[in-house]
Amino acid sequence: MTAAEKPLDNPSRTFGRAWQDIREGFHQRDLWGHLGWQDIKQRYRRSVIGPLWITLSMAVTAIGLGLLYSTLFQANIGTFLPYLTVGFIVWNFMLGCVTEGTETFIANEGLIKHLPAPLTVYALRTVWRLTLMMAHNLLVYAVILVIFFGDLSTTGYKITEAGPGQPGLDWTIVLAVPAFFLIALNGVWVALLFGVISTRYRDIPQVITALTNLAFFGTPIVWTTDLLNKIASGGSSWRSIIIEVNPFYHFIQILRAPLIGNAQSWHHWAIVGGITVVGWFLALVAMRNYRARVPYWV
Repeated sequence: MTAAEKPLDNPSRTFGRAWQDIREGFHQRDLWGHLGWQDIKQRYRRSVIGPLWITLSMAVTAIGLGLLYSTLFQANIGTFLPYLTVGFIVWNFMLGCVTEGTETFIANEGLIKHLPAPLTVYALRTVWRLTLMMAHNLLVYAVILVIFFGDLSTTGYKITEAGPGQPGLDWTIVLAVPAFFLIALNGVWVALLFGVISTRYRDIPQVITALTNLAFFGTPIVWTTDLLNKIASGGSSWRSIIIEVNPFYHFIQILRAPLIGNAQSWHHWAIVGGITVVGWFLALVAMRNYRARVPYWV
């Protein structure tokens, strides 16, 4: 066996070492928490209103598209605007986890080569930064909730005329907390898995960006599932093909439904739970096999 082949038999390539990296990464909260805060501060350095630009950008997008699509779909602005706003907020967070996750290790090249820290720290840095940005965006949701609380708390309200009646806001709003933590947990494995792959194959970020742009139009964010079923003949088959196969839809629904008083569907939670288990297994395999090579690839 040559010297070049010996690293392939390195005992560090075990699930135990990979799990240790993930566990230690979560324990180093001070490190990735500080790095995430610094990312936000650096991005809006010398700006007059700083991170509030995140909130204003989301507000302009949500209100503009909400007014447009509520008119096109002849929907009640009081129920459709909150639906679209929350959908955009959750989508932006997931989109960031996927697209920025592919650049997680590439963007942290300097730190990876000079800072002896678990690779998981950099994935958590990315997700924490996106969490802070989502917190700013939730200010838009809070304002809209205050304005349209009467519409959303009415039992039997409809998002569109063709849609089913919704139960309205109630105690189930607390389900938004575990829903967000579940989405964020998925964001970490996405950053780990795609981050490792992207360090080796630099075309992956461009491929992911193209696919997510396509996924946006196939995800019920600016449109609702009842509109699709109404327009398309054989609505149930369209739903199963276009919607149920789309994982983004299930992630959005587990958080959007409790925040705007929509009916809860537990199959969304089951699908997200299954994706979580499979995704973390794949991330663990990637960390086991290629964790030691990332510093050389970047």
